[in-house]
Amino acid sequence: MPPYNIQKRDSLKLQNIPDMEGDLRNNLSRQELIRHPDDGSDPNVVVVPRRDSSEDGERPPENPRLTRKQKTTVAILCFVNLINYMDRFTVAGILTDITNTFHMTESQSGLLQTAFVLVYMIMAPVFGYLGDRFSRKYLMAVGIFFWCLATLVGSFMPNYLLFLLFRCFVGVGEASYSTIAPTIISDLFVKDLRSKMLAVFYFAIPVGSGLGYIIGAEVTNLLLDSHGSEAWRWGLRVTPVMGFLALFLILCCLEEPPRGESEGGQHLQSTSFLEDLGYLFTNKSFILSTLAFTCVTFVAGALAWWGPFFTELGVRIQDHPNAKENDVAFVFGAIAMTAGLIGVPLGSFTGQKLRIKFPFADPLVCGVGLLISVPLIIGAMVLAEFNTVVSYVVVFFGQVFLNLNWAVVSDIVLYIVIPTRRSSAEAFQILFSHALGDAGSPYLIGVVAESLQPYITPRNTTTNTTMEPPSTTTLDYFNSTEATITTTAAPEVDDYVKFKALQYSMFLCAVINILGAIFFFLNSCFIRKDKEKCDQIIADNSEPKSQKTDSNGQLVASVSVIQSTTLVVESQKC
Repeated sequence: MPPYNIQKRDSLKLQNIPDMEGDLRNNLSRQELIRHPDDGSDPNVVVVPRRDSSEDGERPPENPRLTRKQKTTVAILCFVNLINYMDRFTVAGILTDITNTFHMTESQSGLLQTAFVLVYMIMAPVFGYLGDRFSRKYLMAVGIFFWCLATLVGSFMPNYLLFLLFRCFVGVGEASYSTIAPTIISDLFVKDLRSKMLAVFYFAIPVGSGLGYIIGAEVTNLLLDSHGSEAWRWGLRVTPVMGFLALFLILCCLEEPPRGESEGGQHLQSTSFLEDLGYLFTNKSFILSTLAFTCVTFVAGALAWWGPFFTELGVRIQDHPNAKENDVAFVFGAIAMTAGLIGVPLGSFTGQKLRIKFPFADPLVCGVGLLISVPLIIGAMVLAEFNTVVSYVVVFFGQVFLNLNWAVVSDIVLYIVIPTRRSSAEAFQILFSHALGDAGSPYLIGVVAESLQPYITPRNTTTNTTMEPPSTTTLDYFNSTEATITTTAAPEVDDYVKFKALQYSMFLCAVINILGAIFFFLNSCFIRKDKEKCDQIIADNSEPKSQKTDSNGQLVASVSVIQSTTLVVESQKC
């Protein structure tokens, strides 16, 4: 006889049965008991409402104890994500040295990052499709091996075109990991615990970026005496060694969980590629969060790539600089790392606390963070011309608020998309956010800066002019050999023109930030409904098919057994 039974009587009593604790199986369903919307349900069936945790300030426990498998998996994924972003931004930290070796223009420098991201975003949907259908563990292993090999071989390339080609190959390897790793975390945890683990995972973005600047610059400076202008090549060879270690850990220590395990969605089956696309592109929250995240990647990509070079130019043009040019990459990396350590958990924590009462809080946190970062980023770019240290302080706070969204955006995607389509969702978000974001922003900023240079007046110029009388006609004036203009420019003129042109072009980041905030605010209007729809699909595939539903597909009555608590119906005599 089952430990519970529902009969049409007058009352329901909640009773603990401690001696049956070992016999009751955990129910992974998230389905709640709800009343029929038109109150037409049987009045003799009493539904026990779910207690709202916001009333007494207590949250239900969510697997408070992490297993060794969970800890090991998260640690390995975080390590790989760390070296992933270290490698991506090592080039930015030694960009000046690479430019001097290959004699690159600003647009060619920006193309290094743009070409990498273009290949990265094109390959992301391929690995997303494979990640929803095949072993994610081995897909990551193949991608990481390819990435390490491409980075290592690329460091030996003798000219710009071959170096550019191998930076493209690096994008193939990184696409395999970035699309798959967050879905493994989503299959291990749910709700706030998932948010916390994603915050830990996305620490790697700012921390890895900062370490990339630091390692690239410091290894180059360390070997400068022995290797001269080629010392930067050794800065690129650090992350491949760490990558081969990560490959070993994935193959030997990582255990892949079943898809949807944490939410009871193991019974969900993979669907066709076209069905996946139809599901994703009719999900309003997914579309809006992707558009907003595209704006974030545009700004982050432009600042990360051009930030150190722009700051170095600012130091050069100052009459009495209060910072050293050789220290810029190190300081910029430390700022990015520290801002990430504060911003990523701050955004995740704020979202977790606010969504207890406001289910639409996550996109609002991201939007407000972007708006606050706008004046700070503009201020840092203006101050870089006059005071580098103050510019460092302002850009630090700007990056803190910019970093609020990294873990939150990924969490949004994972709880509005069903488990069997999450790799595809991550992949297509990567595709569009990078295609319209940081794939083009470094190159676009470089092109705009070059086009502005002819219109900027050099600083500290002296002009001696001898011209004909005013009665001379314009044609005679231009044909005259007597009208001469002699200009003597100070040594820093070229650097000043480059600085101002790059400064004006980077103001575009502020406009894009505001646009991203608007998309996040629109997202908050739909996110609650899309999350409930996702939960309903998972529950419908986990619960027995004999459950009663109304004409709208809503569950009328259901009973869930959770751990050792069960519902016992007592019959009262009339």
